[in-house]
Amino acid sequence: MSAHDIRSAKRPDPDQPMVDVANYVVDYRIDSTGAYDTARYMLLDSLATAMMAMKFPECVKHLGPVVPGAHLPGGARVPGTSHELDPVQAAFAIGTQIRWLDFNDTWLAAEWGHPSDNLGAILAVADYLGRKAEREGGKPLTVRDVLGYAIKAHEIQGCYALKNSFNRVGQDHVILVRLASTAVATAMLGGNKEQITTAVSHSWIDNGALRTYRHAPNTGPRKSWAAGDACRRAVIHAINAVYRGVVGYPSALSAKTWGYYDVAFKGNAFEFERPFGSYVMENVLFKISFPAEFHAQTAVECAMRLHGAVAGKLDQIEKVVIGTQEAGMRIIDKTGPLANYADRDHCIQYMVAVPLIFGRLTADDYNDDVAADPRIDALRDRMVVGENPQFTKDYFDPERRYIGNSVQVFFKDGTSTEKVSIDYPIGHRKRRAEGIPMLLKKFEAAMRGHLPSHKVKAILEAIRDPAALDAMPIQHFLGMFTL
Repeated sequence: MSAHDIRSAKRPDPDQPMVDVANYVVDYRIDSTGAYDTARYMLLDSLATAMMAMKFPECVKHLGPVVPGAHLPGGARVPGTSHELDPVQAAFAIGTQIRWLDFNDTWLAAEWGHPSDNLGAILAVADYLGRKAEREGGKPLTVRDVLGYAIKAHEIQGCYALKNSFNRVGQDHVILVRLASTAVATAMLGGNKEQITTAVSHSWIDNGALRTYRHAPNTGPRKSWAAGDACRRAVIHAINAVYRGVVGYPSALSAKTWGYYDVAFKGNAFEFERPFGSYVMENVLFKISFPAEFHAQTAVECAMRLHGAVAGKLDQIEKVVIGTQEAGMRIIDKTGPLANYADRDHCIQYMVAVPLIFGRLTADDYNDDVAADPRIDALRDRMVVGENPQFTKDYFDPERRYIGNSVQVFFKDGTSTEKVSIDYPIGHRKRRAEGIPMLLKKFEAAMRGHLPSHKVKAILEAIRDPAALDAMPIQHFLGMFTL
């Protein structure tokens, strides 16, 4: 084999993974009723989390223009607000709303992430284009069009995540939000395959954000706006490719020394388990019961079941034993002081302690006033977290994709509670029948918690008929959520 000539300026053909993404976005026709049905629920669930986030000033302060007064009348709107922004900043705002409470959908494999994060870019571009088409007599995108783009964004992010672990090289999963959002946003703006490939090459050249803001000792609120940042960057790449004709970089991944593989991925090329289709949307996980990092969802449910048996005996507890998956141990097993909201909602001990003590876990339970209760840290100090190999095996099994946890409480007198073990949460595809009614309740409660009653009434009426909702121009649907 001859050595690669690093002096050669001859441009190679585009890297195949970038071409495959472009081909999929342009050519693939989605024929899965299940994918569209799940995508519709995903859209409602994401808007619910966005409305719930409006109760938190730390989130709201991020949602306006970059500088005061930089509004764009007729631009993209931010749900739950009166903001009208350019689609780049609107993508950041919407992505931040959806991700703030760690309560939107989830995908777990070699890489972890939240595919509905891509709605930040998709909804911002769709509303911008829809309002523009309405002014100019064009044809706006429908809700179903948006669902189709969401299915494809889910698929790109999720299929990359199946075999490629960005977290193991220290990078945050939002790198895949930027990739997927760049591809579909470019297509939404009218980009062809070459322009999508160009935009995607720029996405990879950006490299990735460091994951340190998700882990001790640096856990902080940037993790709640990191996806919005990825959406914002994606729309910039899409606009540059379609409207400005920027040059692409064909070997952005594979270039020796300077490409993504050599710089950031230890010289390894990406691996893929399956071709792009609609698998990810069909199997995505919903966070329905608790606003908690997904690897802890079943642990919280276990703790809720044990609350009645331990709440009156907290001072008698000797230890609490938690069994989890290997991924859960790497991400959310924490000891020592927890500095802020973001620290607490990524600590399995905290997320188990609160329901054991109070019989609940809500977004407000991560706030400083609740965390100040000395019983929480006292109970955390008595927790032992260990890996259950079967939970880890089931986690990676493509036919299962479980997220198991177990909790058992031992008392000083030698007695103990039962060991409660749950393989998969209510948001898992195997509990869809149980979960969807709860998802709709979550949606309605979120709407009533933030929007005026006449808006809520119109929204609930609109979502009753899926066919009519699908046919609605997207800007009309999103207009129901504005103030």
